[in-house]
Amino acid sequence: MKVYSFEKLMVWQESKNLVKDIYRLTKSFPSEERFGLISQLRRASVSIASNLAEGTSRKTNKDKAHFTTISFSSAMEVLNQLIISKELNFLSEKDYILVREKLEKITNMLNALRNSQLK
Repeated sequence: MKVYSFEKLMVWQESKNLVKDIYRLTKSFPSEERFGLISQLRRASVSIASNLAEGTSRKTNKDKAHFTTISFSSAMEVLNQLIISKELNFLSEKDYILVREKLEKITNMLNALRNSQLK
């Protein structure tokens, strides 16, 4: 089976793992949030990894960097939603810190990737 270039990116692997964490955490959110924060958090986290994958198929480095920027923007969306979820007591302090640290690692990797694409 062919392994695509995005699958080799450590930042994509970390993003994919974040998606699994988000799905696990949002299972315990109130059911009335199914179409609110649960849906938003899940979609935004998937978007981080998906835009990385899509970006690798682009021809120019500028185009690739554009999709990396979109991934970064989705990461900021996830962070915003995590902050709100914590303030609404949908997340424990421990879970919030754990996932926020993972997100920070991903955003640092995204910045490094974007910088290398723009050189």
